Amino acid sequence: MLTHLSLKDFVIVKELNLDLASGLTVLTGETGAGKSILIDAIQQILGARSDTGMIREGAKQTDLTAIFEINDDVLQILRDQALIAEDDLLEKTAIIRRVIDRNGRSRSWINGVAVTISQVKELATKLLDIHGQNAQQSLLKPSGQLALLDAFGSYTDELAATRKAFYLWQQAQKRLFEAKEDAKKLADEAERLAWVHEELSQIRPIKGEWEELNAEHRRLGNAHDILDALESASSDLSDSDESALSLLGRNTERLQALAQYDEKLGDIANQLNDAQAIVEDAVRELDRYRDRTDLDEGRFEEVDARVSLYFNAARKFHTLPEDLFEKFEETTQKLKALQQNLDLETLEKEEEGAHSAYLSVARTLSKKRHQAAKMLSKQVTDAMQMLSMAGGCFEAKLNSSEPGALGLESCEFLVAGHPGVPARALSKVASGGELSRISLAISVITSKQTPVDTLIFDEVDAGIGGAVADVVGKLLKKLSLERQVMCVTHLPQVASYGYNYLRVQKSQENGQTVSKLQLLNDAERVEELARMLAGADVTIKARDNAAELIENARAYQG
Repeated sequence: MLTHLSLKDFVIVKELNLDLASGLTVLTGETGAGKSILIDAIQQILGARSDTGMIREGAKQTDLTAIFEINDDVLQILRDQALIAEDDLLEKTAIIRRVIDRNGRSRSWINGVAVTISQVKELATKLLDIHGQNAQQSLLKPSGQLALLDAFGSYTDELAATRKAFYLWQQAQKRLFEAKEDAKKLADEAERLAWVHEELSQIRPIKGEWEELNAEHRRLGNAHDILDALESASSDLSDSDESALSLLGRNTERLQALAQYDEKLGDIANQLNDAQAIVEDAVRELDRYRDRTDLDEGRFEEVDARVSLYFNAARKFHTLPEDLFEKFEETTQKLKALQQNLDLETLEKEEEGAHSAYLSVARTLSKKRHQAAKMLSKQVTDAMQMLSMAGGCFEAKLNSSEPGALGLESCEFLVAGHPGVPARALSKVASGGELSRISLAISVITSKQTPVDTLIFDEVDAGIGGAVADVVGKLLKKLSLERQVMCVTHLPQVASYGYNYLRVQKSQENGQTVSKLQLLNDAERVEELARMLAGADVTIKARDNAAELIENARAYQG
């Protein structure tokens, strides 16, 4: 439920802080006073496209905030997105703020956390629904009629499944069409890739093989030099009488013998002894390496031949030897994909399978849609009897259409305003008043299906008057018994049913037009309704009529 609304520098509103209550809240005021500005502000807060024209003249930015008391479903969304602190869970509050500046920059926050507009829009669908005058225009369009029916039916899973299946069917159709259209081109490309694949298959490069081959090739190619160096090093270090080990041994012993005369000579002797141990370790490593090193000419020839294959292939395909494995893998995959595309029989079977899958889910959707159409037709027809269209009937007719993302049918709203009159297209037979009444009936009926806690009706009662207006007021009051309802209206009969009454007034301040909003008490309600009944010259009779309207509205219990 919307509990608070704060506007700063929005259109002609300098500053507004408004506390809102449950039940039915009505907003009235003279034409142009700014009644619908509140609706515009709420839409901006909840993610509507930013408009710098909504910034008050002379201000740098507009700052808008809405506070909602939320249900458990919305609370879970906020928790999942880390948009509510653990300390605030008991409060069950969502504070949504949006700032728009003159440069067109827009920033939004939820509970103090910066968020994207898409996050706000997602949350908005769970918070409130707005029914405006443009809903009447959508009633006249087949696409709008189908959308209204689907919203009423609440079969979102079936709609999503149909869209997905249609997309997959389209993709299968596209693959088959392209394969047929580009068969020659694909065949030439497949032939080229097959040649590349055959050439590389002769090598069959292995991941990481080139690095190992290259290292082994360098080692085997320099085996003679390595062995010579090993022999020379071993001889110099240990084998001859004048080897390093012999020299170290003799000098270590001599210095150790002289250490009795000078302790520092003992330290040097110990260092030489350590050096002797290091040289002995090195000699053992040299011997082990020498034992492992051979002059296997056959192996060298094998490795050399393999290296040559890599080099030749790399030159042929203008790449590096180390990249041949990836090229082989890439070629294999592309060739496989092309061969599949060239397999028209397989592609035809895939297209048929995708088509069958689409028809299956689309027919399930059709079944649900026909059930919803029957139910909507009955409920709107029943509502028409209350709205001074006694004997009239409404039909949400489904017609077969070309298969599409929305299923197998289109929707057409038919209406008969009087008994015995054949039902015809709504766009052709409905007058402005009838269209308003039917639009209102559908809005109220579809609103009952939505899980949101707040409903806003923006002058949906346009074109209605008299006794019908009283029925509309009763409908809105009845709806407000279950959720919060806000209604912008110009009809006193509707306004009289408001539990909370807000009047919007326009005035001049410092040469600028400013809109202000006032919560009315009982006496002020009578005066405002009297103004709506009588116009500028409010009479005693008008006040009496206004008081009677309020009394009758309060007596109505829904």
